[in-house]
Amino acid sequence: MTQRVELATVMDRLAVDGLITDYAVAVDDGDWTAYRSLFAPDGRADYRSAGGVEGDAGQVAAWLAESLSLFSMRQHLIVNRRVTFGTLDHDTGDTARVQADYINPMRFVRDGQDGEASSAPDFVCGGRYAFGLLRTADGWRLREVVVHEKWRRLPGPRPAPVIN
Repeated sequence: MTQRVELATVMDRLAVDGLITDYAVAVDDGDWTAYRSLFAPDGRADYRSAGGVEGDAGQVAAWLAESLSLFSMRQHLIVNRRVTFGTLDHDTGDTARVQADYINPMRFVRDGQDGEASSAPDFVCGGRYAFGLLRTADGWRLREVVVHEKWRRLPGPRPAPVIN
């Protein structure tokens, strides 16, 4: 690999990482205009494993806006990002795949008001994202987002601690 190709790969990795971070921030902040802008024109998302919908970015943004209105606080933590670029003639290419784990703590709204930290129950889920990206004239955009929820902890009584 030449230094020029290596530099291009580093720049693409930084751009892809920024896009994934922008995705998490848009969802957590409820910025559905920003969320839709992260997708390529034919981009789709699939939240069915988490009890959600599959559709184009606009359809999914509308579903997210409604379902996440139950939570006064959201914080997606997207980690362990594995990035793979498509290759075209020994260059970095115009496609990328990202596999990334997530944990997502959220706090329920109580009686239409933001709950106190001590009184609002937490909902926490975790799993893995599969992102498909496309380089466009506007930069890297999401072509596909698939959520693979692996677990969730719902509010309720905690089990008694195990004592040896």
